[in-house]
Amino acid sequence: MPIVKLGEEGRWTNYHCTGTCDAATRFALRSGDAPRGRDEIAIAAKSVQDWLVEAAAAKRRVRPLGAGWSPSNVNISSQSWLLHTRRFNRCFRINADDVRPGIDAGALMLVEAGALVDEVSDKLEEQGRSLWTSGAGNGQTFAGAAATGTHGSMIAAGGIQDHIRAVQIVTPGGIHWVEPDVGVMSDAFIAATGSAPLRDDAMFAAVQLPVGALGIVTALVVESVPKFLVRPIQNLRKVDCAALDWLAEGDFRRFSAAYALDQDPDFVQMIVNPYKPFKRPAMLRFLYREPWRDDYPRATPGQLGAGYDALSLLGRFLNDYPWARGALLQFAMKQGYASGPDVDAPPVYGSWGEGLDTHRPLADLFNASVTIDRADLAHVFEMVCAVYARHGGSTVVTLRFMERAQGLLAPARFAHNAVIDFDGPRSQRTADAYARVLERLDAEGVAFTRHWAKSCRLDALRVAADYGEDFRRWRAAQRRLLPDPADRALFGSEVLDGLGLTC
Repeated sequence: MPIVKLGEEGRWTNYHCTGTCDAATRFALRSGDAPRGRDEIAIAAKSVQDWLVEAAAAKRRVRPLGAGWSPSNVNISSQSWLLHTRRFNRCFRINADDVRPGIDAGALMLVEAGALVDEVSDKLEEQGRSLWTSGAGNGQTFAGAAATGTHGSMIAAGGIQDHIRAVQIVTPGGIHWVEPDVGVMSDAFIAATGSAPLRDDAMFAAVQLPVGALGIVTALVVESVPKFLVRPIQNLRKVDCAALDWLAEGDFRRFSAAYALDQDPDFVQMIVNPYKPFKRPAMLRFLYREPWRDDYPRATPGQLGAGYDALSLLGRFLNDYPWARGALLQFAMKQGYASGPDVDAPPVYGSWGEGLDTHRPLADLFNASVTIDRADLAHVFEMVCAVYARHGGSTVVTLRFMERAQGLLAPARFAHNAVIDFDGPRSQRTADAYARVLERLDAEGVAFTRHWAKSCRLDALRVAADYGEDFRRWRAAQRRLLPDPADRALFGSEVLDGLGLTC
């Protein structure tokens, strides 16, 4: 049986040491050695279904845990059964006769739910393929990153869940293979996975981003693109306030020409000290996509600029000496910024996966985010900086850009999105400053959403208001998958109940 118990009831703490499950009983779902992926996930899915029935009989709620990555408490559920999927992580090629007519099998891979983004990326690159977006790190499980709407970072792409083309999801009442209306995998393949096919656009849009409340995701079909190179440019530059208007308008070429290369960038990031943001240098990062070639000089993740968001340095000083916050934060930015190549340095290149790195645990780091319509950027940015200048808080402000993401509960729900991250030392002062930012956004009528896996200060009323009809469609899909209220409650937790996702 691929599920094993990991000891008696006890305490579990997430990867970043920001949340703890008390009185939790831990189990692990582990990969087997079946030669075909469909056979392996059939065995695993049946074991998960049996485990869910046992949990319900024991009157214990359940929580799937991948890498335990989320800095928020979205993955925390005390007095529950926790299912670790991290060792359920094999990836399998898909053959031409496994898919429906017109589907490119070579672009797809079958992924067990515990595989890390890094592992999926590596497997694809071995096949000459690539992901086209992901978050800043790669230590999450692919299923977990998708389940919480990890926002991605490529200007013309959405979230990481946009790669998903089919999902196997297990409930006490069934093993479901969910795809869009047009279908992806053959009926014979789906039958071999032990699943019942469910081809439905609305259901698929729900399970692309389930927030852990629709069942246990056991497998995914992930789409890829041909491998490509990226050239990073990274520097410290003072940014003129007029440049915010260029970004708001989507004129990334103009912004790039002013601060890096006169080319269309595929990725733009600006990390800003909110204290005098236009008088102090911002940390800028650009990626330029180029066709793949095998003879490029290899570079390390550090040389490619990975690790650029490790800004917890000097956190204690930032809190202890608030009168010097602006200067200290600027020093921390400069010291903590990876030494990526600037315009005048010899160019370096790498694949998309090579430019990512796994974070060290962020126990002392406050991590929050809002996503807005890109057109509101200039106004919102200046408002955010004014809040910090007046009320304190020791976070940097990071700007990234992306298109609308797939999934009914995707935070990147505007046609063109600006994602504003707030990273700094974990303290009450920092949390209070972020709360004031949210209050100002509401007071000025700015539409925005928040990242499910970060500090988000959400409740059920706000979730329903933010996502509107899409939330109602998500709830309708949940009731189809889990018609019994007891089954919906099985996947709940104090956090998810408070968000209105499990009632």
